[in-house]
Amino acid sequence: MIRAVIFDVGECLVDETTEYGTWADWLGVPRHTFHAMFGAVIAQGRDYRDTFQEFRPGFDLYAERERRAEADRPETFGEADLYPDVRDALTALRADGLWLGIAGNQTVRAGRILRELFSNDVDLIGTSDDWGASKPDRAFFDRVADVVPAEPGEMLYVGDRVDNDIRPARQAGMHTALVRRGPWATIQWNSEAAQKLPTFRVESLLELSGQISQFNAREH
Repeated sequence: MIRAVIFDVGECLVDETTEYGTWADWLGVPRHTFHAMFGAVIAQGRDYRDTFQEFRPGFDLYAERERRAEADRPETFGEADLYPDVRDALTALRADGLWLGIAGNQTVRAGRILRELFSNDVDLIGTSDDWGASKPDRAFFDRVADVVPAEPGEMLYVGDRVDNDIRPARQAGMHTALVRRGPWATIQWNSEAAQKLPTFRVESLLELSGQISQFNAREH
C-alpha cells in the first residue's frame, strides 16, 4: 500500500532549462555547446558537475553560486519553470488522500523558493542543504524516512534519475517512479536498470494517480 508520495525537484517538478542556460552564460560558453557537453558527461556516467570542469578546471560550484548572488544574478526558478503537469498531478494525488512531500538535492535558496511555490500543496519540503545529506547517500533517504509519517514500504519516491533517485530509494525500501523527462531520464530510459528497478515508469506525473490506485487495489 502506497500512502505517501515524495518528489525530486530538478527535472521532476522543475524544468532546469533556464538554470543551465544561465550557467552557460555565466561561463561565457554558447548554450548549445554547454548542453552538448552536459549530455556527454551524463552519458559517460560522470557527475554532472564535471561539465563545469570541462570549461573551467577547478570550478567551485558553491563558490560560483555565491559570486552569482553577489552579482545580482542568482540561480532562480519560478512558476514558469514548472513542468505543465505538476499542479494538476499534485491536486489529483491530494484528492486521493495521499501524503505529499518534496525532497531533493537543493540549496537553502532553492528551498525557500520551493516553499513559496508549494507550501499549500504538499505536507513537507526538505533539501539536502537543510538536512546535511545529499542523494544518492543512504543518509538522505533515511532522513526522508524519518520525516514522512509512513513506513518506507508505503512511500513512493518520484525522480528522473536511476542513479540518484530510483536505485538508492529502492535500496532504502521505498517504491519508486521514474518519470521520462530531462537529460538523465532520456539517456537512461532504455537501460536495464531503468526498466527493472522502478515500481512505475511514467511519461507524465498525471499517470501517478491511476497507477497508485491500481497498485493499492492489488495490495488489498
